[in-house]
Amino acid sequence: MNTPSCMPDMAIIDPNVFTRSGLKELLHSLAPKVQVRTFATFEAFMDDTPDLYVHYFLSAQIYVAYNHFFQSRKHRIILLTNGSSQQTQFSNMHTLNLHGDKKEVMQSLFHLLQAGHAKHRRPTPADGTSPTGAPLPLQSPPNLTPREIEVLVLVTQGLLNKEIAERLHISTTTVISHRKNITRKLGFKSVSALTIYAVLQGYIDTDRI
Repeated sequence: MNTPSCMPDMAIIDPNVFTRSGLKELLHSLAPKVQVRTFATFEAFMDDTPDLYVHYFLSAQIYVAYNHFFQSRKHRIILLTNGSSQQTQFSNMHTLNLHGDKKEVMQSLFHLLQAGHAKHRRPTPADGTSPTGAPLPLQSPPNLTPREIEVLVLVTQGLLNKEIAERLHISTTTVISHRKNITRKLGFKSVSALTIYAVLQGYIDTDRI
């Protein structure tokens, strides 16, 4: 697959069609260029090229049933759980609670992408995990200036650079400069990802996602 080096290939392996399609849509809303493939069964996944993928979004049932395959690849797994009891059971792994509300699920996905979980290497204690392999607390979000926040909010409202410049009484060149700084600090270019970030930071209303 021709994928930018910063965007790994991801596989979603879950028997529930709604989980597969919904999670794929959420991933694409956060990272439009990421390559995501879905599989209903472990057998279908194995018929593909399983070690091609840097990360597996995996149902707990499949993980337990095929532990012999996934045990040595635990660093690649983001386990899809159905509540706090399963999260406790798999506390030494990266998990995504699908029974949270939409904002919680989006926030977890956002953090997994932004905090560097989607890197092309195995995590070590020096780069974000505890000695047991559990993720350490996430770093604070990057600081945006008040003007950058204003620009960010207007971008999420769909305004063009010229319209933002008129609204804030600044030049279009300055708007472009602010947008570059925002992208550099956050690591996201798509309006959908920026919108999710703005919602999670409380800059815009949660109904935007």
